[in-house]
Parts: sequence; structure tokens; C-alpha cells
Amino acid sequence: MNHETLYHFVGIKGSGMSALAMILHDKGFNVQGSDVKKYFFTQKNLEEHQIPIKVFDESNIEEDMIIIAGNAFPDTHEEIRRAKEMGLEIKRYHDFLGELSDQFTSVAVTGSHGKTSTTGLLSHVLGGIKPTSYLIGDGTGRGEKDAEYFVLEACEYRRHFLAYKSDYALVTNIDFDHPDYYESIEDVQNAFLEFSAQIKKAIFACGDDMRLQELHAPVPIVYYGFDEYNDFQAKNIERSTDGSTFDVYVRGDFYGKFTIPSYGKHNIQNALGVIAFAHYEGLDPDKVREQLMSFAGVKRRFTEKHVMDTVIIDDYAHHPAEIRATLDAAHQKYPDREIVAVFQPHTFSRTVALLDEFGAALDMADAVYLCDIFTSAREQEGKITILDLLNKTEKGKEIISEEDMSPLLAHKHQVVIFMGAGDVEKFEHAFEKILSQSEAKN
Repeated sequence: MNHETLYHFVGIKGSGMSALAMILHDKGFNVQGSDVKKYFFTQKNLEEHQIPIKVFDESNIEEDMIIIAGNAFPDTHEEIRRAKEMGLEIKRYHDFLGELSDQFTSVAVTGSHGKTSTTGLLSHVLGGIKPTSYLIGDGTGRGEKDAEYFVLEACEYRRHFLAYKSDYALVTNIDFDHPDYYESIEDVQNAFLEFSAQIKKAIFACGDDMRLQELHAPVPIVYYGFDEYNDFQAKNIERSTDGSTFDVYVRGDFYGKFTIPSYGKHNIQNALGVIAFAHYEGLDPDKVREQLMSFAGVKRRFTEKHVMDTVIIDDYAHHPAEIRATLDAAHQKYPDREIVAVFQPHTFSRTVALLDEFGAALDMADAVYLCDIFTSAREQEGKITILDLLNKTEKGKEIISEEDMSPLLAHKHQVVIFMGAGDVEKFEHAFEKILSQSEAKN
């Protein structure tokens, strides 16, 4: 890699792409990128780092650039096509990241759910103890000088994570998702088996997940979780409105008591995975305990704000398992308040494939409101409507639009959770506006 070369990111506002751009920037490389005009939350960090963001145009491509192309953009994209015509070096995001991670003691965090939160937690814990670079799927990245570790979020979509041959892997779970690519749960599991076969030193896997128990790899597999047969087990769990406290046993022997300021059983499992890795690497458990206590979370994962006396939570949950985890966390933190779910499905194919599961998961809330299915370049239409999902819920109230959020005013002073992987934030902002207006009138 050359510090004189200009690295141009095609699709720089993507969560992984923006994080990777910031890593290169931190390491002193010349970085710029292009994307659509629309504002994305990831560009805030890019702007703070003064990384130039241009609007897509083939004229952005110049001689002697190295092009890093986002996985969402085909070879026919105007900038990628122009770069090919000019004979420039073009690297796909996952390939470039794989090459970069090979320069460090790398830890790839993957799984169908919980990747971003766990990557953020592991990065925070390691970074407070030893120099650590990281790439998190919420658009956050850091290229630490003299880094010993490189922690990266490894996405299973289209088997992109097979570009990573990391030293270690931390695997949260295996579940059926991305039905526009994967044919079955067995297809997903086979992808994780391929990924595991490439790991060089050890794998840390949640043993509470039956499919992860079927992993086999040429390196040791360390299991963590709630069940007795895990190498690292959480016992004596206390869940309160302040967080969760639990004892950790290592192969039956008491190791220590740990507390996390987060909610939901899934976050205890994520913390166990980080504790297991830190133990394997010989890190001071007191320092690990201290770092766990100070973790503030990652973007769009149970992100809270208070408008007057109403709690508004923004969350990326877009799969039934993630919805259940988010609602479980909300009930833990706010046991005496009504929990209201506002959900925007992401892709028609996922909604069709998991329709019944979505209905059951959403019914963990006290009331459910739905927004129309998010459309993207990946899918513009499908053989299902949002009404089909509403009919699968028992707690479903109605379908709401950005233009009329007034039905939610019936839940003032309660907890309203906006969930989705599309642009559900626009509904949240519309609710905040109408809520503030209604409070001002009173």
C-alpha cells in the first residue's frame, strides 16, 4: 500500500465502506469516495474526518487511483466501468479488507445476528488494553498506530466472509436469513463451515446455538453460553433496570463476576464470547471487567433518546430473532412501561420467507405498528404487502406513514421502538416532531 496513492471508495456511505475509509485515513493514506446525494448516518464520521464525498459520476475516476468498490455495486456501475476502461486497480470491499486484516492478529466476528454489537464490544475491550484497529458494521472504523489486534465484522451475505482467513473467529449464531441468496438453513450452515475451515488459531462460538455445536474446524473451538456443556458458562444471572450481572465459570471452575450496562440475554452471551477470547489471549480479567462496564454500545443498536417523558429507541433489528432480542432488552430495562414496536420490514424476500416468525416476534411488544416494506436497489417489488404481516400479528394496531404518525400519540410517556434496516429513522423523526408539537400545546 502506497501513501501517495489516492484510494477512491465507490459507495463510501455504506457502513463497512465508511469504516474502512476511516481506517485508511487514520493510517495516513489519501482517501476520498462517492455515493448518492441522500444523507446516511455513516457520513457524519466521514465529514468529521474531512474525507471528501462526491456524488456518483464517472468523471470522479482519475489516473493512478486505486478503486475500492462496495459490494452493492455491479461492474456496470458508471465509476467501476470507467475505472476498468482506464486499467485501474479495482478491489472489492471484502477482498481489500481481507488483505488488510492479514497484517495483524485478526479477529473476525460473524454470525447471523449480533455481529455489530459484538464487534463493537470486543473492539472496546481489547482497545482499552492493547493497541487495536477495528471495523464495525455501524460505520465506525479506526486504524490504530502500531496496532496488535485488528477486529473486523465479517458479513455472511453472498459468502463475502470467505475473503477473510483470520487468526481467530467469534461466531454468535447461525440462522436463516438473506433468502434472496441462501437457499436454505443448510446452505447458510455450509457457508459458516467453509468460513470456519479457514481460521488459523481458534474459534469462539456460542454453544447455546445447536447449529454451532455442529461446527468442525482444524483449530480448537471454544464454546460459551448459558448451558452446562459450554467451556465458558454464565450462571447466577441477575437482570435489572441497570444492566446484567453474572458469574463466569470456565470448564466448571469459578472465574469471576462480571457486570454489563446493557440489556437482554443476547448481550450476556456476547459478553461471554469476549471474555472467552480475552481469557484465551491471557488478558488481565480485571481490565476486561472494567472495559465491559464502560461500553456505551454501537450505533442503531438500542440507541435511546427521551422526548419529554417518552422513551424513543432506534434499533437495526430486521430479523425475527433480532426483534425478539430487542424487545427482551426493552422489557428488562422498562418493566413498568408499555413497549410499542414500530417495524419497517427490509426486503420482500425476507418478509415472505419469515412471515409467521415476524408476527410471533413482534407480538412480544404490547402494541405493534407497521411501516411499508422498504424497497432498495436489491428489491423493488415482491409478492407480499405490509398488510400480510399485519394480519400475522395479534398486537398489530395499524399501518402508519411518515405523513401521519398521529396514531402513536396514544402511547405518549411509554417506550416506542423503531426497528428496521432501511430508512425507518424517517418515521422516528416524524414521530419526534409530532410528539414535540403535541407536548407544546399542552
